[in-house]
Amino acid sequence: MQSLRTPEDRFENLDGYDFAPHYLMVDDTEGGELRVHYLDEGPSDAAPVLLLHGEPSWCYLYRKMVPVLVAAGHRVVAPDLPGFGRSDKPGQRGDYTYQRHVDWMDSVLQQLDLNGITLVCQDWGGLIGLRLVAERPERFARVVAANTFLPTGDHDPGEAFKKWRQFSQEVPEFPVGVIIDGATTTTLAPAVIRAYDAPFPDESFKEGARQFPLLVPATPEDPATEKNRAAWESLKQWQKPFLTAFSDSDPITAGADKVMQQLIPGAAGQAHTTIVNGGHFLQEDQGELLANVVVGFIAANPPT
Repeated sequence: MQSLRTPEDRFENLDGYDFAPHYLMVDDTEGGELRVHYLDEGPSDAAPVLLLHGEPSWCYLYRKMVPVLVAAGHRVVAPDLPGFGRSDKPGQRGDYTYQRHVDWMDSVLQQLDLNGITLVCQDWGGLIGLRLVAERPERFARVVAANTFLPTGDHDPGEAFKKWRQFSQEVPEFPVGVIIDGATTTTLAPAVIRAYDAPFPDESFKEGARQFPLLVPATPEDPATEKNRAAWESLKQWQKPFLTAFSDSDPITAGADKVMQQLIPGAAGQAHTTIVNGGHFLQEDQGELLANVVVGFIAANPPT
Protein backbone atom coordinates (compact mmCIF):
# COMPACT_ATOMS: atom_id res chain seq x y z
CA MET A 1 0.00 0.00 0.00
CA GLN A 2 1.39 3.37 -1.01
CA SER A 3 0.96 6.07 1.60
CA LEU A 4 1.80 9.70 2.22
CA ARG A 5 3.35 11.18 5.35
CA THR A 6 2.66 14.80 6.25
CA PRO A 7 5.90 16.74 6.87
CA GLU A 8 6.52 17.35 10.58
CA ASP A 9 6.90 21.09 10.11
CA ARG A 10 3.18 21.29 9.31
CA PHE A 11 2.52 20.56 12.99
CA GLU A 12 4.81 23.16 14.50
CA ASN A 13 3.36 25.96 16.68
CA LEU A 14 -0.26 24.89 16.39
CA ASP A 15 -2.70 27.00 18.36
CA GLY A 16 -3.36 25.55 21.82
CA TYR A 17 -1.59 22.28 21.06
CA ASP A 18 1.60 21.37 22.91
CA PHE A 19 1.70 17.59 23.19
CA ALA A 20 4.55 15.19 22.43
CA PRO A 21 3.96 12.87 19.47
CA HIS A 22 4.13 9.08 19.82
CA TYR A 23 4.14 6.54 17.01
CA LEU A 24 3.61 2.86 16.36
CA MET A 25 3.32 0.74 13.25
CA VAL A 26 0.30 -1.28 12.12
CA ASP A 27 -0.05 -3.90 9.40
CA ASP A 28 -1.46 -2.24 6.28
CA THR A 29 -2.96 -5.66 5.28
CA GLU A 30 -0.99 -5.62 2.01
CA GLY A 31 2.43 -6.69 3.25
CA GLY A 32 3.56 -3.30 4.49
CA GLU A 33 3.05 -1.04 7.48
CA LEU A 34 1.47 2.29 8.31
CA ARG A 35 2.72 4.66 10.97
CA VAL A 36 0.00 5.67 13.46
CA HIS A 37 0.39 8.75 15.63
CA TYR A 38 -1.09 9.00 19.11
CA LEU A 39 -1.00 11.21 22.17
CA ASP A 40 -0.14 9.59 25.50
CA GLU A 41 -0.49 12.02 28.39
CA GLY A 42 -0.80 11.61 32.14
CA PRO A 43 0.42 8.86 34.49
CA SER A 44 1.36 5.70 32.61
CA ASP A 45 0.04 3.46 35.39
CA ALA A 46 -3.45 5.01 35.42
CA ALA A 47 -6.40 3.42 33.64
CA PRO A 48 -6.57 4.90 30.14
CA VAL A 49 -9.16 7.25 28.69
CA LEU A 50 -9.20 6.53 24.96
CA LEU A 51 -10.26 9.50 22.83
CA LEU A 52 -11.30 8.56 19.29
CA HIS A 53 -11.87 11.32 16.76
CA GLY A 54 -13.93 11.28 13.60
CA GLU A 55 -14.00 12.70 10.08
CA PRO A 56 -12.24 14.91 8.97
CA SER A 57 -10.61 15.88 12.28
CA TRP A 58 -7.64 14.51 14.23
CA CYS A 59 -6.56 14.39 17.87
CA TYR A 60 -6.17 18.19 17.83
CA LEU A 61 -9.93 18.09 18.38
CA TYR A 62 -9.32 16.90 21.95
CA ARG A 63 -6.71 19.48 22.94
CA LYS A 64 -9.10 21.23 25.37
CA MET A 65 -10.07 17.97 27.03
CA VAL A 66 -6.67 16.36 27.56
CA PRO A 67 -5.44 18.76 30.30
CA VAL A 68 -8.69 18.40 32.27
CA LEU A 69 -8.53 14.61 32.16
CA VAL A 70 -4.83 14.53 33.07
CA ALA A 71 -5.41 16.95 35.98
CA ALA A 72 -7.98 14.48 37.31
CA GLY A 73 -5.31 11.77 37.37
CA HIS A 74 -6.15 9.91 34.18
CA ARG A 75 -3.93 8.61 31.43
CA VAL A 76 -5.12 9.90 28.07
CA VAL A 77 -4.46 8.09 24.78
CA ALA A 78 -5.66 9.78 21.58
CA PRO A 79 -4.70 8.18 18.25
CA ASP A 80 -5.02 9.69 14.80
CA LEU A 81 -6.84 7.38 12.40
CA PRO A 82 -4.78 6.45 9.32
CA GLY A 83 -5.58 9.09 6.74
CA PHE A 84 -5.79 11.86 9.33
CA GLY A 85 -3.59 13.97 11.57
CA ARG A 86 0.00 12.86 11.93
CA SER A 87 -0.76 9.27 10.92
CA ASP A 88 0.20 7.98 7.49
CA LYS A 89 -2.32 8.53 4.73
CA PRO A 90 -2.97 5.69 2.28
CA GLY A 91 -2.81 7.13 -1.18
CA GLN A 92 -5.83 5.53 -2.87
CA ARG A 93 -9.47 5.90 -1.90
CA GLY A 94 -9.96 2.15 -2.23
CA ASP A 95 -7.40 1.65 0.54
CA TYR A 96 -9.92 3.02 3.04
CA THR A 97 -12.41 0.52 4.41
CA TYR A 98 -14.43 0.40 7.60
CA GLN A 99 -12.97 -2.98 8.57
CA ARG A 100 -9.38 -1.88 8.09
CA HIS A 101 -9.87 1.05 10.43
CA VAL A 102 -11.39 -1.19 13.09
CA ASP A 103 -8.43 -3.54 12.69
CA TRP A 104 -5.89 -0.72 12.80
CA MET A 105 -7.32 0.71 16.02
CA ASP A 106 -7.54 -2.81 17.46
CA SER A 107 -3.83 -3.11 16.77
CA VAL A 108 -3.22 0.11 18.70
CA LEU A 109 -5.11 -1.28 21.71
CA GLN A 110 -3.14 -4.50 21.60
CA GLN A 111 0.28 -2.95 21.07
CA LEU A 112 -0.24 -0.49 23.92
CA ASP A 113 -1.93 -3.26 25.95
CA LEU A 114 -4.74 -0.95 27.02
CA ASN A 115 -7.14 -2.34 29.61
CA GLY A 116 -9.76 -0.82 31.89
CA ILE A 117 -10.42 1.66 29.09
CA THR A 118 -12.91 4.50 29.29
CA LEU A 119 -13.81 5.11 25.64
CA VAL A 120 -14.79 8.65 24.62
CA CYS A 121 -15.95 8.61 21.02
CA GLN A 122 -17.50 11.09 18.60
CA ASP A 123 -18.49 10.82 14.93
CA TRP A 124 -16.42 8.04 13.27
CA GLY A 125 -14.73 7.54 16.62
CA GLY A 126 -17.95 5.84 17.65
CA LEU A 127 -18.42 3.85 14.46
CA ILE A 128 -14.99 2.37 15.09
CA GLY A 129 -14.89 2.51 18.88
CA LEU A 130 -18.26 0.86 19.49
CA ARG A 131 -17.20 -1.99 17.24
CA LEU A 132 -14.10 -2.41 19.41
CA VAL A 133 -16.21 -2.37 22.57
CA ALA A 134 -18.43 -5.09 21.13
CA GLU A 135 -15.54 -7.21 19.88
CA ARG A 136 -13.07 -6.62 22.75
CA PRO A 137 -15.37 -6.07 25.74
CA GLU A 138 -12.76 -7.32 28.19
CA ARG A 139 -10.56 -4.29 27.46
CA PHE A 140 -13.24 -1.67 28.19
CA ALA A 141 -14.63 -0.49 31.53
CA ARG A 142 -16.91 2.37 30.43
CA VAL A 143 -18.13 4.22 27.35
CA VAL A 144 -18.98 7.87 26.72
CA ALA A 145 -20.73 8.29 23.37
CA ALA A 146 -20.87 11.88 22.07
CA ASN A 147 -22.59 12.71 18.77
CA THR A 148 -22.10 9.29 17.28
CA PHE A 149 -23.86 6.02 16.51
CA LEU A 150 -23.32 2.53 15.11
CA PRO A 151 -25.33 2.40 11.87
CA THR A 152 -26.33 -0.80 10.13
CA GLY A 153 -27.97 0.70 7.05
CA ASP A 154 -31.37 -0.58 8.13
CA HIS A 155 -32.67 2.95 8.74
CA ASP A 156 -32.60 6.10 6.60
CA PRO A 157 -29.51 8.11 7.63
CA GLY A 158 -31.42 11.39 7.30
CA GLU A 159 -31.26 14.41 5.02
CA ALA A 160 -28.46 16.16 6.90
CA PHE A 161 -26.14 13.21 6.40
CA LYS A 162 -27.15 12.76 2.77
CA LYS A 163 -26.38 16.41 2.04
CA TRP A 164 -23.01 16.11 3.77
CA ARG A 165 -22.15 12.99 1.80
CA GLN A 166 -23.09 14.65 -1.49
CA PHE A 167 -21.08 17.76 -0.63
CA SER A 168 -18.04 15.66 0.29
CA GLN A 169 -18.01 14.04 -3.14
CA GLU A 170 -18.77 17.08 -5.26
CA VAL A 171 -16.78 19.94 -3.73
CA PRO A 172 -13.72 20.56 -5.96
CA GLU A 173 -11.37 21.24 -3.04
CA PHE A 174 -12.15 19.52 0.26
CA PRO A 175 -11.97 22.38 2.82
CA VAL A 176 -11.21 20.48 6.04
CA GLY A 177 -10.87 23.42 8.43
CA VAL A 178 -13.89 25.19 6.99
CA ILE A 179 -15.96 22.00 7.29
CA ILE A 180 -15.17 21.72 10.99
CA ASP A 181 -15.84 25.41 11.49
CA GLY A 182 -19.23 24.98 9.84
CA ALA A 183 -20.15 22.14 12.22
CA THR A 184 -19.58 24.11 15.42
CA THR A 185 -21.77 26.66 17.18
CA THR A 186 -18.78 28.91 17.76
CA THR A 187 -16.66 30.62 15.11
CA LEU A 188 -13.21 29.08 14.97
CA ALA A 189 -10.19 31.38 14.89
CA PRO A 190 -8.13 31.31 11.67
CA ALA A 191 -5.25 29.69 13.58
CA VAL A 192 -7.54 26.83 14.65
CA ILE A 193 -8.80 26.33 11.11
CA ARG A 194 -5.17 26.21 9.95
CA ALA A 195 -4.47 23.52 12.55
CA TYR A 196 -7.23 21.35 11.12
CA ASP A 197 -5.82 21.92 7.64
CA ALA A 198 -2.27 21.12 8.77
CA PRO A 199 -2.36 17.35 8.06
CA PHE A 200 -3.30 17.95 4.41
CA PRO A 201 -0.69 19.86 2.37
CA ASP A 202 -2.71 19.29 -0.81
CA GLU A 203 -5.67 17.31 -2.15
CA SER A 204 -3.62 14.11 -2.57
CA PHE A 205 -3.51 13.79 1.23
CA LYS A 206 -7.32 13.89 1.51
CA GLU A 207 -8.30 10.53 0.00
CA GLY A 208 -9.47 9.30 3.41
CA ALA A 209 -11.37 12.47 4.17
CA ARG A 210 -13.15 12.10 0.84
CA GLN A 211 -13.88 8.40 1.25
CA PHE A 212 -15.12 8.24 4.84
CA PRO A 213 -18.62 9.62 4.12
CA LEU A 214 -19.11 6.76 1.66
CA LEU A 215 -18.08 4.16 4.26
CA VAL A 216 -20.97 4.92 6.62
CA PRO A 217 -23.46 2.04 6.23
CA ALA A 218 -26.49 3.65 4.59
CA THR A 219 -28.17 0.55 3.12
CA PRO A 220 -28.64 -3.01 4.41
CA GLU A 221 -26.33 -4.24 1.64
CA ASP A 222 -23.33 -2.27 2.93
CA PRO A 223 -20.18 -4.41 3.50
CA ALA A 224 -20.08 -3.36 7.17
CA THR A 225 -23.73 -4.09 7.93
CA GLU A 226 -23.32 -7.70 9.08
CA LYS A 227 -20.56 -6.94 11.56
CA ASN A 228 -22.32 -3.84 12.85
CA ARG A 229 -25.47 -5.88 13.44
CA ALA A 230 -23.38 -8.41 15.35
CA ALA A 231 -21.84 -5.58 17.35
CA TRP A 232 -25.30 -4.37 18.30
CA GLU A 233 -26.16 -7.83 19.62
CA SER A 234 -23.12 -7.56 21.87
CA LEU A 235 -23.94 -4.01 22.94
CA LYS A 236 -27.46 -5.10 23.86
CA GLN A 237 -25.79 -7.27 26.49
CA TRP A 238 -23.34 -4.58 27.69
CA GLN A 239 -23.80 -4.15 31.44
CA LYS A 240 -20.85 -1.85 32.15
CA PRO A 241 -21.44 1.92 32.50
CA PHE A 242 -22.48 3.62 29.25
CA LEU A 243 -23.11 7.37 29.07
CA THR A 244 -24.43 9.54 26.25
CA ALA A 245 -23.23 13.15 26.12
CA PHE A 246 -24.71 14.59 22.94
CA SER A 247 -24.84 18.26 22.06
CA ASP A 248 -28.02 20.22 21.44
CA SER A 249 -27.16 21.41 17.92
CA ASP A 250 -26.08 18.45 15.79
CA PRO A 251 -28.47 17.52 12.98
CA ILE A 252 -26.36 14.53 11.94
CA THR A 253 -26.70 12.40 15.08
CA ALA A 254 -29.72 13.94 16.85
CA GLY A 255 -31.82 11.24 18.50
CA ALA A 256 -29.19 8.52 18.41
CA ASP A 257 -28.51 9.06 22.11
CA LYS A 258 -32.08 8.02 22.96
CA VAL A 259 -31.72 4.82 20.94
CA MET A 260 -28.52 3.85 22.76
CA GLN A 261 -30.07 4.66 26.13
CA GLN A 262 -32.96 2.32 25.33
CA LEU A 263 -30.96 -0.58 23.85
CA ILE A 264 -27.77 -0.75 25.94
CA PRO A 265 -28.31 -2.07 29.49
CA GLY A 266 -25.29 -0.23 30.89
CA ALA A 267 -26.96 3.07 30.04
CA ALA A 268 -29.70 2.52 32.62
CA GLY A 269 -29.52 4.90 35.57
CA GLN A 270 -26.65 6.97 34.17
CA ALA A 271 -26.65 10.78 34.22
CA HIS A 272 -27.02 11.22 30.47
CA THR A 273 -26.12 14.75 29.47
CA THR A 274 -27.13 17.21 26.79
CA ILE A 275 -24.26 19.61 26.10
CA VAL A 276 -25.79 23.04 25.54
CA ASN A 277 -24.39 25.30 22.81
CA GLY A 278 -22.52 22.50 21.12
CA GLY A 279 -22.42 21.59 17.43
CA HIS A 280 -21.37 18.33 15.82
CA PHE A 281 -17.79 18.92 16.96
CA LEU A 282 -18.77 19.59 20.55
CA GLN A 283 -15.16 19.14 21.67
CA GLU A 284 -14.47 22.49 20.02
CA ASP A 285 -17.52 24.27 21.41
CA GLN A 286 -17.61 22.75 24.91
CA GLY A 287 -14.43 20.72 25.31
CA GLU A 288 -13.73 21.51 28.95
CA LEU A 289 -17.35 20.86 29.89
CA LEU A 290 -17.37 17.51 28.10
CA ALA A 291 -14.09 16.58 29.80
CA ASN A 292 -15.59 17.34 33.20
CA VAL A 293 -18.60 15.18 32.32
CA VAL A 294 -16.18 12.34 31.59
CA VAL A 295 -14.30 12.91 34.86
CA GLY A 296 -17.57 12.86 36.82
CA PHE A 297 -18.78 9.74 35.01
CA ILE A 298 -15.59 7.83 35.85
CA ALA A 299 -15.76 8.95 39.49
CA ALA A 300 -19.40 7.88 39.75
CA ASN A 301 -18.64 4.47 38.26
CA PRO A 302 -15.47 3.17 39.91
CA PRO A 303 -13.97 -0.19 38.92
CA THR A 304 -15.85 -3.16 40.32
